[in-house]
Amino acid sequence: MLWLKAFHIIFVVCWFAGLFYLPRIFVYYAASEHDETRAQLAVMARKLYRFVTPFMVLAIGFGLAMMWMNPQYYLAATWLWIKLGGVAFLVVYHFQCGRYVTQINNDRNRHGHVFYRFFNEVPVLFLFAIVILAVLKPF
Repeated sequence: MLWLKAFHIIFVVCWFAGLFYLPRIFVYYAASEHDETRAQLAVMARKLYRFVTPFMVLAIGFGLAMMWMNPQYYLAATWLWIKLGGVAFLVVYHFQCGRYVTQINNDRNRHGHVFYRFFNEVPVLFLFAIVILAVLKPF
C-alpha cells in the first residue's frame, strides 16, 4: 500500500508540474508579438502536454489502486468523494489545456494573456483543497 501511495504522490507532483507550467506557456504565447517566439512556444506547449498526460493517467491509476486495496474505507469516506470531485475537475481542466494547445498550434488562439493568467491559477486552488482533504481527512 505504501508503494502505491508513493507512486501516486510522485505522479501527482509530475502532473501538477505540467498543470502549472502549461498555462504559463499560454500566457507567454498570448503576450508575445514575435512570430518566431509564438511558434516556439506552441511547440513547447504541444510537447509538454504530451509529456504530462501519462502522468495524469498514472496518478489516477495509482489512486484507484489504493482505493481497490481498501474499498470499505475509501468508498465510505466523504473526504475522498470531495477529493475525487476535485480530481474530476482537474481532468477536465487538463483536457481544456489540450484544447488550448491545439488552438495555439493551429494559430487559432482566442484568448489574451490576462485570461491565461487567471486560468493559470485554477490548479493551485484545487491543489490546496485536495491536499488538505487527503491529509486532514475532515468529515
